[in-house]
Parts: sequence; C-alpha cells; structure tokens
Amino acid sequence: MSRVGKKPIEIPAKTTVSYKDRVVTVKGAKGSLDLTVHPAVDLLVEDSKVNVNLIKDDKQSRAIQGLMRSLVANMIIGTDKGFEKILELNGIGYKAEVKGNQILFNLGFSHQISFELPESISATIDRKQIKLTGIDKEILGRTAASIRDLRPPEPYKGKGIKYLEERIIRKAGKTGAK
Repeated sequence: MSRVGKKPIEIPAKTTVSYKDRVVTVKGAKGSLDLTVHPAVDLLVEDSKVNVNLIKDDKQSRAIQGLMRSLVANMIIGTDKGFEKILELNGIGYKAEVKGNQILFNLGFSHQISFELPESISATIDRKQIKLTGIDKEILGRTAASIRDLRPPEPYKGKGIKYLEERIIRKAGKTGAK
C-alpha cells in the first residue's frame, strides 16, 4: 500500500501548477517543467495542494501513484528552490574549468576531456569541487553520474571524481615479499 502517493503536495506561494490533457505544468521562480501523467493515476489541483488519485486500485497503480507524487513534488521543489550536486576531484594534477556550457577536465589522461553540459544545468568550480545546479532533478543526477564516469574513484589512493558525500572503501596495497 502506497503511503507516499496519498500525501498531498504543498504548492509554495510563488509557484503555479496547471493540469490539462494529462500534462502537468509547474512554473516557479527558477523556471518551468512539464510532465505527462501516467494513465493509472489522475491529478487533482485545488487551492495550494496537489493530490495524486488512483483510477483503479491494484498493486501496480499504487506504485505508479507514489512515483507520480514524487515526480510532481520534485518538479515543485526544483522550480521553487532548485537542486544541486557537488562533485569532488581527487588526484594530483586533476583540474576542471568551465568554458561557456562546457567543462574542460584534466584527469591524468594524455588529453583534455571536454564535457558538454545540458541546457538546464549550470556549473561552478571552486578549487577541487564542481557544483552542478538545475531545476530538473533527473537531468541533474544523470549529468553528475556522467561526469563521475569520466574517472571513477579508484580504491587504492582514492583518485578520481566522486560525489562530495560519497565514501570510498579503500583497499590496502600489495605488500612486498620478505
């Protein structure tokens, strides 16, 4: 039984939510997002709340209800406050710099890597930290994961790109024969 899906979503004062032809549109201070609603659920927008209602009551529909509620709530939070992910560069000589809508990386390879940012994502770099911000949580997470995949952290020295809150499980190196 979905408990998340039954909770109403509060709409902040400066955010507007409209629902028409199975498409929900959220407009806020930071921008606008659209989402097509799954046929198993229906949205009800009243006053300053959004409710996600089931059309038929079965196990899959209840799961979709919780999913759609989370997606709409993330849209509201994203257009009101925005989301951010912070990545950390670890390694001698590892550098990154922002040029327009690209990030140029020096990650110990023989060449420089150019990473193209999606339109809705912006990046700032402070020393060894890359701060990604955007209103769409899905695109932000996918972008952060793609950047991390350029040079994932290795377990011996911890060199690579990792999330700020990520903990790398370290391994002991080889011991020499005596």
